[in-house]
Amino acid sequence: MSDSEKPMEMKKGRSDQTVLLDCTLDQDGGVLKEIVTPGVGEDTPLAGDKVKVHYIGSLTNGTKFDSSRDRDEFFEFTIGKGEVIKAWDLGVATMKKGEKAILTCRPEYAYGEAGAGADIPPNSTLLFEVELFDWKGEDISPKKHPGTIIRRILTQGEGFKTPAEGNTVDVHLIGTYKGRVFEDREVQFTVGEASEENVIEGIDHGIRKFKKGEKSRLQIKSSLAYGSAGNGEFDIPADADLTYEVELKNLEKTLKESWEMNDEEKLDQSEMVKTKGTNYFKAGKYKLAVKQYKKITDYLEQSVKDMDNMQKDKGNALLVAAYLNMAMCHLKDEIYHEVATNCDKALELDENNVKGLFRRGQARFAMKDYDGAERDYAKAISFDPENKVVKKQLMITRQKLKDFKENEKKKYFGMFSKFAEMDSKEKGKNMPYHVKSDEKDKQADVMENVEEWENKMADGMMSLEQEAEAFGEEVKPKTEAQNDETTNGDVTEDGEVIDH
Repeated sequence: MSDSEKPMEMKKGRSDQTVLLDCTLDQDGGVLKEIVTPGVGEDTPLAGDKVKVHYIGSLTNGTKFDSSRDRDEFFEFTIGKGEVIKAWDLGVATMKKGEKAILTCRPEYAYGEAGAGADIPPNSTLLFEVELFDWKGEDISPKKHPGTIIRRILTQGEGFKTPAEGNTVDVHLIGTYKGRVFEDREVQFTVGEASEENVIEGIDHGIRKFKKGEKSRLQIKSSLAYGSAGNGEFDIPADADLTYEVELKNLEKTLKESWEMNDEEKLDQSEMVKTKGTNYFKAGKYKLAVKQYKKITDYLEQSVKDMDNMQKDKGNALLVAAYLNMAMCHLKDEIYHEVATNCDKALELDENNVKGLFRRGQARFAMKDYDGAERDYAKAISFDPENKVVKKQLMITRQKLKDFKENEKKKYFGMFSKFAEMDSKEKGKNMPYHVKSDEKDKQADVMENVEEWENKMADGMMSLEQEAEAFGEEVKPKTEAQNDETTNGDVTEDGEVIDH
C-alpha cells in the first residue's frame, strides 16, 4: 500500500470500535482524530511551540493533493499562531511525540467555502495523515542572546496588551532547579528594574511577551539567571540553567508611551528619570542607571528639534546630561567604547563641553589611544586653561606617548639589529641572499618574544575625586551610611554624576 492510499484506506476500514477524538473546543465534530500509531510520554505541544511533522493530505474520494513525504522534507509550524488551517492548530496540539493520526477536517476548520486553488474544491472535507516528530518552545530571548529564554504557554492570556519598560506588574513565580523548587512567591516589580525585587533578568525580559492572566513555563539560561556567581541563598550553583513557572496576574500602565506625551510632558518625565538614574548610580547600580538615562534620549532625541527655543534649550541640556551620565556609568563598568560613543553624542550638542572632552579622553587613554586622548585633553585645556587636573592628565598622556614611542623604537631597533647580524653571517658564508629555515625559526622567535607594551587604566588615569575638582564641582561630604556603600557616588546641583 502506498503512502498516497493510506488515508482513504484507513477511513474505509474504520469499524464501530474505532476511537475518534473530537479536537474542537465546542465538541462539534469539526476535527476528528483517529490514532494510527500511539505516541510516547504524556506531553503534547503547547500554544507557541514550533512542531515538526510529516503529512499526507487527501480529499474524501482518496485524491491526494499534497504530501511532505513526497518532498522528503519535514513541515514546521507554530501552534496557535494561525500559520496553518484551524484543524491543524487544534488536532496537532493533542498529539504526543511519535504519534501518527488521521485528522478528518470539516470545511469550516479547513479551507471553507473558498477552497484552495484547483486541488481543493469549495466546502471540502479533508483527510490528513499527520506524524508528529518533535517540538520546541517559543524563543523569546533578547535579540543579542538567542536561545536564552524558551517559553511554553500553559494558560493563554487575555487581550493584546503586554508589559513595557516602566510598567508595574504583579506576578507569581515558581522557580525550579533540577526539579527542586527553590522559589515560590508573589512579587510586584517595575519592568526593566526587576533586580530591585531580586527577580532575575530572564523574567524581567520574558514578562514583556506575556498577556494578562497568562501562565507560562520559561527555561532560562544561566547568563540571564544567576550566571557564574550562582546563588547561595537558593543553593544554585554557578552557570545553572533554571526553569520558572510564571503567571502575570496584573499589569498596570504607569507611564505614557513617548508618542502619547506632549513636549512639556517629555521634559518633565526626563527630569524625573534623571533623578531616578542618579539614585541608582549612587547605589552602584550602573546598568539600572543607564536604563533611566537612556529613557531621556528616547523621549527627546527625535522631538527636541521641533520644540520652541526655550524648550529646546532645556531638552538639549537634558540630553547632554544624559549622555555624560551614561558615559560615567560605562566608565565605572570599564565599557570604554560606550563611554566614547556617549561623549561623541554630547559633544555634537555642545562641542565645547569640557567634561565631555575629558571623559572621552579618559576612555581613549584606557583603550591606549594616546593620540586621541591627547587631542581631547588639549582641546579641553583650550576651553578651560586654568583647569589643573586636565593639565595634569594631558601631561601624563604626553609622557605615555613619549614612553610608548621610545619603547617602540627600542623594540624595532633590537629586531633590525638582530636581522642585520643574521644577514651578515649569511653573506659571510658566500651563500645566496636568503635566510635558511633554521634562521627563519630564530627570526620567528625574536618576533614572538617581543614584549607587548603594557598599560593599565590606573597608570595615569586621574582619580574621579580630582575630576570633580577639575570641573569646580563641590563634593558633598558623605554620611556614615554612605561610607559603607559599595560606591562613592554623588551629584552636583545640576544632576551631573560625580565620582569621589
